[in-house]
Amino acid sequence: MEDVDVEGGGEDGFRVRKYRPVLANDRAVLEMSPVDPGSSSASAFPDQPPNLRKINVGQGVNGSSDAKDGIAPRQKQPNGTQQESKLELFGFDSLVNILGLKSMTGEQVAPPSSPRDGEDIPIIAGQSDKMGTMMGVFIPCLQSILGIIYYIRFSWIVGMAGIGGSLLLVALCGICTFLTSISLSAIATNGAMKGGGPYYLIGRALGPEVGVSIGLCFFLGNAVAGALYVLGAVETFLKAVPAAGIFKETVSQVNGTAVAQPIQSPSSHDLQIYGIVVTIILCFIVFGGVKMINRVAPAFLIPVLFSLICIFLGVILARKDHPAEGVTGLSLETIKENWNSDYQKTNAAGIPETDGSVTWDFNSLVGLFFPAVTGIMAGSNRSSSLKDTQRSIPVGTLAATVVTSAMYLVSVVLFGAVASREKLLTDRLLTATIAWPFPSLIKIGIILSTMGAALQSLTGAPRLLAAIANDDILPILNYFKTTDSSEPHAATFFTAFLCIGCVIIGNLDLITPTVTMFFLLCYTGVNLSCFLLDLLDAPSWRPRWKFHHWSMSLVGALLCVVIMFLISWSFTVVSLALASLIYKYVGIKGKAGDWGDGFKSAYFQLALRSLRSLGANQVHPKNWYPIPLVFCRPWGKLPENVPCHPKLADFANCMKKKGRGMSIFVSILDGDYHECAEDAKAACKQLSTYIDYKNCEGVAEIVVAPNMSEGFRGIIQTMGLGNLKPNIVVMRYPEIWRRENLTEIPATFVGIINDCIVANKAVVIVKGLDEWPNEYQKQYGTIDLYWIVRDGGLMLLLSQLLLTKKSFESCKIQVFCIAEEDADAEGLKADVKKFLYDLRMQAEVFVITMKWDAQTDGGSPQDESMEAFTSAQQRIDDYLTQMKAAAERDTTPLMADGKTVVVNEKQVEKFLYTTLKLNSTILRYSRMAAVVLVSLPPPPLNHPAYFYMEYMDLLLENVPRILLVRGYRRDVVTLFT
Repeated sequence: MEDVDVEGGGEDGFRVRKYRPVLANDRAVLEMSPVDPGSSSASAFPDQPPNLRKINVGQGVNGSSDAKDGIAPRQKQPNGTQQESKLELFGFDSLVNILGLKSMTGEQVAPPSSPRDGEDIPIIAGQSDKMGTMMGVFIPCLQSILGIIYYIRFSWIVGMAGIGGSLLLVALCGICTFLTSISLSAIATNGAMKGGGPYYLIGRALGPEVGVSIGLCFFLGNAVAGALYVLGAVETFLKAVPAAGIFKETVSQVNGTAVAQPIQSPSSHDLQIYGIVVTIILCFIVFGGVKMINRVAPAFLIPVLFSLICIFLGVILARKDHPAEGVTGLSLETIKENWNSDYQKTNAAGIPETDGSVTWDFNSLVGLFFPAVTGIMAGSNRSSSLKDTQRSIPVGTLAATVVTSAMYLVSVVLFGAVASREKLLTDRLLTATIAWPFPSLIKIGIILSTMGAALQSLTGAPRLLAAIANDDILPILNYFKTTDSSEPHAATFFTAFLCIGCVIIGNLDLITPTVTMFFLLCYTGVNLSCFLLDLLDAPSWRPRWKFHHWSMSLVGALLCVVIMFLISWSFTVVSLALASLIYKYVGIKGKAGDWGDGFKSAYFQLALRSLRSLGANQVHPKNWYPIPLVFCRPWGKLPENVPCHPKLADFANCMKKKGRGMSIFVSILDGDYHECAEDAKAACKQLSTYIDYKNCEGVAEIVVAPNMSEGFRGIIQTMGLGNLKPNIVVMRYPEIWRRENLTEIPATFVGIINDCIVANKAVVIVKGLDEWPNEYQKQYGTIDLYWIVRDGGLMLLLSQLLLTKKSFESCKIQVFCIAEEDADAEGLKADVKKFLYDLRMQAEVFVITMKWDAQTDGGSPQDESMEAFTSAQQRIDDYLTQMKAAAERDTTPLMADGKTVVVNEKQVEKFLYTTLKLNSTILRYSRMAAVVLVSLPPPPLNHPAYFYMEYMDLLLENVPRILLVRGYRRDVVTLFT
């Protein structure tokens, strides 16, 4: 039975049409919601070009209803209403919407919130200007690989290294590029790919800093390679037409021959002049765009193929043709003679001389030959111009690599078997000498082929630079930005300038090591990118190219590094230093960009492994780090653009040694989660930005809850993972509780402290936060610790952490031990000193004995303390009278903070007197202290929160800067090593 599709819209409510496959540019793919029947979309926009159609996605706007458009029209009802889409349940912003698909590929498309918003979306129809595998990847790679080195240096390399050494040389370089091609294929098939080629791949895998540094080096390599190919073409032309030389040629004599023979080489000035002219001509072609380059490419490719055929025919027929002296034809004796290496000294032009200035060995030949295999990135450089990057790049790149490597291996044996060593070393155009039947035409083919390779370099380099600029990482590159459809003219000008500068050098053998280093650096980055992605194996790593393994990428990366050092350790150091400088510059001046790179995935997996390795057991005191949970919500109001008290971030930094550690900044929004979710995201982003501004290492979290107490209770139970849960709660003391709200703040404050005690969290409460010093405000005096109860050493540890900060480094620590009157003060003092000595802490120890049910020893409390004590006592009596009156009126037990309380008036008076004595002691001994630390008393059971706030106010009266510290049921310091 033939497939059919049932749609709404007929007289009986349905009509039937034949099934048709959905195409890429169908409106059914471009738009989810149907449109009204009526007018044709083709006539709605008569002025649009034929390859650009606009469809309106607004509600109530007429659109096309033809079946050929692939859209089922919305059914009209008798009352004029429209039948809703069957996919309304899933919302109108379906993934089928082309805007959604584009956003998943990372394109900067701002989709409308709904197709009903009435926005016109331009749809590009057709990809006629895109290239396929053959013209887009294989031909550019082939043209770049088969460049100047093969035609005018390869036979010379065979003569210098011998057949055996040359085979090893070709195999080494070929394996390197083959492994790199496999890594490139894996990364390129792991998703949509924009312009930039290897830079795009490396940057998205290793991060923007590494991507930009290696990308700029690769750009320089391409620009210099263009000069290399131009000089090769000019040298071949001057060899073929000596009369074209403007300046006198250099004459040298061959070393090692029976009879000294004069050898002529082109003048460096001729190379410079003709090289500049050729570069300018090629730049005009590049300015014509991709279409112009595609039209010119066959003109460069056909001579390449023709020259290769003529060269191989010439090798086969060399014995019969006898083209020149020294050409023996294919001979086993010649293979034996040329099998071993014969490294000689040459002049700067490569002509053998007895006292030549250049000494050659295998390592230097690697640097000379490697540019002959570096064209594998020519196709990926054009990634923005390819129809299907995921198919074209792997197939075209690997095909070009295998074909050229096989041809090189065969050519080594053929060249070594067809001519004597003297001929190989002296005839720089041996390929043209042995070519048959038209040697002179081969020289033209060589010139055009090398110019074609130069054209590919001058085409890829500007696009690479433009891609780096378009990512908007380095502001200095903004001059080279382009739109998606325009040509990178500014980048082409800059590339031409660099190319001309290298042409002025005029020496091939000096340029090639530089090109080699830049290309090897890029290949190392590609292999490391694939190695990292393959090893991490994130869920998003699903390349279509399956023939890869992390070990192959690692071997490829190591091989690239080995070849770099084999060629020249000095060039290697210079190239790595240049890449490092660019990396550092990007880190300082570059804009932050999150591309989901592999390092982020590595950090994530490392964090997961570290978290699992920590386990769920308690951390040993030697490995204990403070992880403060900083409660940002102030007891009061802050400016709208300040999400956290500025001094809270400064204090959080004081709890870390040398800034190491993590802080969690939390705030609570009152309200319903569904209504405030977006507000919470915005507030979290604002808080995170503020934390970074304050240079505090930490994360921001915003919780939506009905009230502060419920929100904090949820935070204290769920925040953190495993042993990375916060262990200290830090908040500001509510100094404004009297004038703001007499019931809400005390109840909330006491509830938070009780929640921390139940959750076994330490507590640090800061009074005088507004006066807390920043890192530039130097403090003098002492840090006084009033050690009343055992807290696991937390108070001692905090004092030591304060000393590590510049603001407190000039202070000294004093420890005051509060003891009962009948305690052994001297024995306690000696024990505390010994304990501090074992903890490697320097502090002066004082033991204060006091009688809690009488006046303090040595006299009465401070006058200001007694005044505060009297006022607090009067306020508590008034509050208690109101509670009793309310209970009698309602015939209920005493109620406070929504719960029943039991008030023991003697106990209340005792607590008041205890805090009075402590406050009096602090004022007596620590009035000039830089900061005071005192143990935090827990809220008494069954006491109203109002009473506890009175106790705390009396304890802190007239003390400008104090930390209330309560430890938890474990030690945070240890005596043992």
